[in-house]
Amino acid sequence: MRIGVIGAGSWGTTVANLLAENGHELMLWAREPEVVQSINTSRENTVFLPGHSLHRSLGACGTIGPVVQNAELVVIATPSHAVRPTARQLAECLDGRMVPLVSISKGLEPDTHKLVTEVLEEVIPGATTVAVSGPSFAQEVCRHMPTAVVASSADPRAADTVQQAASNRYFRVYTGGDVVGVQLGGALKNVIAIATGLLDGMGLGHNTRAALITRGLAEMTRLGERMGALAHTFAGLAGMGDLILTSTGDLSRNRTLGIDLGRGRSLQEILGERKTVAEGVNTAKAAVELANQLDVELPIAREVESILFHDKAPRDAIDALMGRELKAETWR
Repeated sequence: MRIGVIGAGSWGTTVANLLAENGHELMLWAREPEVVQSINTSRENTVFLPGHSLHRSLGACGTIGPVVQNAELVVIATPSHAVRPTARQLAECLDGRMVPLVSISKGLEPDTHKLVTEVLEEVIPGATTVAVSGPSFAQEVCRHMPTAVVASSADPRAADTVQQAASNRYFRVYTGGDVVGVQLGGALKNVIAIATGLLDGMGLGHNTRAALITRGLAEMTRLGERMGALAHTFAGLAGMGDLILTSTGDLSRNRTLGIDLGRGRSLQEILGERKTVAEGVNTAKAAVELANQLDVELPIAREVESILFHDKAPRDAIDALMGRELKAETWR
């Protein structure tokens, strides 16, 4: 297949490389000229994925048109806040031609709180969309460590196309139809990962981490069901799988941000040092606003949002969670 990948961060570059290794004809769009140059001249994304050699057939371009020209599949890998303006450019370049759009972004649009596939379908009416998510650190996929994800779409044929295009001996793709649940799992787990990082930064133990991850999964499921997702999706790769990885793995941007916060650093200081996006920051705010609109209880997300945006002390947030009214364990 001829495939265009829009967004050359670590994950976009990794997926583009994987697809090139699978024998597809690939072009990758990067916003940064230095990324385009490094990929085309040294076969490496020295900005976002240093130290990993890329497939010889993978090319990069600074404009979207050539990347999607004659493409049979387009992969969207931009941060969630950049999806809408990028999709507008993409729509102009496609000029009415309909190809499946595959979102590998993990987050909610900050202002509207819409899922990435919703934004794509709004900007490009009639588009067929597929959401891909699951426990998948870019660095480990680049090193061919066995990884499994799920591709979800309202159109089973589109999900099957992605499954066949991306699967190989080290990357296994399952299919599903819960587009809402898969995307919410990929977005909300980042908020819980910030919380677990906070605990680790404060030097708290395994008991605390296990309790927070478990109750975090309950929150994710609760909000997901209210938004039309299936509860069992959150027990799968896009829910529990990605939550465990992001909340415990040292390669997690959101967890490491939480660790720094737990050690007393300010959010502004941390973000100022980063080239990459920690999606959980914006998602925490979006999750709390969604919870208010839908009357859903999200105590962990609410405390994370208070720490990030209202200067609440992490110790006070823990006391607030532990001091809540006693109740039976429930997921709803």
